Amino acid sequence: TGEQIADWQTRGHRVLGVMETRLASHDWFAGNALSVADIALYAYTHVAEDGGFDLSAFPAIGAWLKRVEALPGYRPMDWLPGAS
Repeated sequence: TGEQIADWQTRGHRVLGVMETRLASHDWFAGNALSVADIALYAYTHVAEDGGFDLSAFPAIGAWLKRVEALPGYRPMDWLPGAS
C-alpha cells in the first residue's frame, strides 16, 4: 500500500543517514579496509536510486560507492564470466 511504501522510504532515508554519518569520517564501515560489512551494504545501496532514493543527497555514500567500484577485481552485479 502507499502507506507501507512511505514507511519504507522513511526507514530507508534514516538508514542512509546513518551510513552517511559513518562514511563522512571513515572510508569503510568496519576498520581501515573493505570488510564484509561494506560488501553486504553495497549490494542494496548501489541500486537504491532504483527504489526512489536520491543518493545525490548523500555525498559520502557516493564517494564510498566509487571506492568499492575502484577496487581491484570489482565486477558489477550484471557481469558474467567470459563476457567482455
